[in-house]
Amino acid sequence: MKRRLPSIALIFAWLCANGALLDAVQVLAWGKMFAGYAESSSVMEALSRTFDPAKPCNLCVKVKAARAVAKQQLPAAVEASSEKLLLALHRPAVIVSPAPRDAWPRVLSGPLIVRHEPVPVPPPRG
Repeated sequence: MKRRLPSIALIFAWLCANGALLDAVQVLAWGKMFAGYAESSSVMEALSRTFDPAKPCNLCVKVKAARAVAKQQLPAAVEASSEKLLLALHRPAVIVSPAPRDAWPRVLSGPLIVRHEPVPVPPPRG
């Protein structure tokens, strides 16, 4: 429970900051409107009446007003900017590991064996 509560609070704060709660309330309003219209009419007619912009419900009007207030509270620089904001630059550390000591052949300190006779070559095929 100690880990779950801060995680839930963080997700809720993120949703509030991004305006997703207004989206959820709008979906709830649409669902309520559709259910009400579907009781007395067909599904297609209920859908068309639900998404008719000329007849919004009270909750839709309140969501629209809340979006307008949220848009007014944004700073002008954030609203006009289309660039991404780079908050931090993380570069992973470069890991260099030395080669194992046994990977390289050892240098022989004595004289090397030199071959003087020619290498045998098979006869040509023909």
